[in-house]
Amino acid sequence: MKLRTIAALTALALATTLAACGQDAKQAADKAAAATKEAADKAAAATKEAADKAAAATKEAADKAAAAGTAAVDATKAAGTAAVDATKDAAKATGDAAAKAVQAAKEAAKK
Repeated sequence: MKLRTIAALTALALATTLAACGQDAKQAADKAAAATKEAADKAAAATKEAADKAAAATKEAADKAAAAGTAAVDATKAAGTAAVDATKDAAKATGDAAAKAVQAAKEAAKK
């Protein structure tokens, strides 16, 4: 009878120990799940923040490139206008010089 009592008490102690270990394991698993969720949420937030910053930087670069392109077009137009004006001035000066040369030739022929 003593052997049965000892065996029953040992089984009860073993069952209690296993139940306590099981409870600890469940608590540890719950804590691990919560920590994993928290880490995933933080990673998602950091990824979103990085994507937002990258999008803003890309937009800023595109805006600057567009502004530079507009400035280049304006500079090209101004250079073209200046070249046309310079060509007109040179043609007028050449015409004036030719007219003076013709006039000088006519006066020289008269003498």
